[in-house]
Amino acid sequence: MTVFSELRMRPAAATGWNASTSARLVISGAVIFMLLVGANLATPLYPLFQASLGLSALDVTAAFASYVLALVATLMLAGHWSDHIGRRAALLLAVLGGLAGNLVFAEAHSLAALCAGRALQGTSVALATGASAAALRELLPARPEWASRFTLLASSGGVAAGPVIGGLLSLLPGPTSAPYAVHSAVLAGLLIPLVLIRARRAIALPETAAPFRLLAPRRPAVSRNARGAFWLASGVGFLSFAVFGFCLSLAPGYFAGVLGTDSRPIVGLLAGLPLAASAASQLFSARGRFIVPAGLTLLGASVILLGTAGAWHSPALLVAACLAAGTGQGLAFRTVFNDVAGKVEPARHAQVVSTVYVITYLGSAVPVLGLGWASAVVGQDAAVTGFVVACGTAALAMAGVTLARQASAARRWPSR
Repeated sequence: MTVFSELRMRPAAATGWNASTSARLVISGAVIFMLLVGANLATPLYPLFQASLGLSALDVTAAFASYVLALVATLMLAGHWSDHIGRRAALLLAVLGGLAGNLVFAEAHSLAALCAGRALQGTSVALATGASAAALRELLPARPEWASRFTLLASSGGVAAGPVIGGLLSLLPGPTSAPYAVHSAVLAGLLIPLVLIRARRAIALPETAAPFRLLAPRRPAVSRNARGAFWLASGVGFLSFAVFGFCLSLAPGYFAGVLGTDSRPIVGLLAGLPLAASAASQLFSARGRFIVPAGLTLLGASVILLGTAGAWHSPALLVAACLAAGTGQGLAFRTVFNDVAGKVEPARHAQVVSTVYVITYLGSAVPVLGLGWASAVVGQDAAVTGFVVACGTAALAMAGVTLARQASAARRWPSR
């Protein structure tokens, strides 16, 4: 099938490159990885934009939130599209959207332009999120846990690498545009295999003369046996992405104050450290009935230590807290994400995974906007202290509730 026949949802004869499963895994993971790299190139650049455009802390969080809100809206409106047009077509549209976002953001000379570029980037990431996760799941039908690991590794790895790459590329001439020029060249290269590959048919082929009705927005729905896992995954995702949202928006300025440096590569590296630790945790097997409460406890304690590191101006404690927070998040979220993904029927996988990410990504928008407002009212240091205490306490409380439920389940089914 050609891309055009997929977009029209008209089945056609299979043509093109009959890629191996390994090649398809690489392509699916590379697309979401690179799109998330591009979406987070701006993290170490925000201080530059603040200085050149006269932005406040609230303006920075507004630019960051515009990305998240566009992402959430697209997940709600189009999270199920890849079930109907196919994974390849959805990924190709996402790459085109990423290229458009890069162009607008690199040439931004106002807060409105920054928000528009970020919104395009959010839309592209949303289109790829469900499609990539579903594609990886279909390519590894006998190893669903590894499919979830690859999904989270590509996602966390992309978010972690973005600030580091952005900081390094900002050393080139044109520090706010060069990172996007380089990234756009890589994204354009991904279009080649996406166009050439022989796509597999969509799961839900249209049976009516008006196939585009299938793309209409749908009310989120989760099967009864997956609801408990769905809400736990969504809660863990919301909380952990509130922490990640802080690291990727206001934290660069906060970290720079703790470290006493204005080096963009160093600040970008530190901002991406929790995400890097989360991605690395996907490579190791950690099993056990109580892995989720243990991960949440580590996350909660580490987040509180982030505030302590700032108060003590301790770079060593700051680095250790970032690593521990990411590790705790990775262990907890992987477990609950794998649980909900394993309980969802294949035909609705992209839709349900997209819905989990709707709630998850709201965690990196709503609390961060509140943090930006609080910074303008009481000052950044006091706002950050309140934020990390609230997030840490919430994580520890969630760990306690989850532990109680797991202990109750262990008493009920001791042989499991």
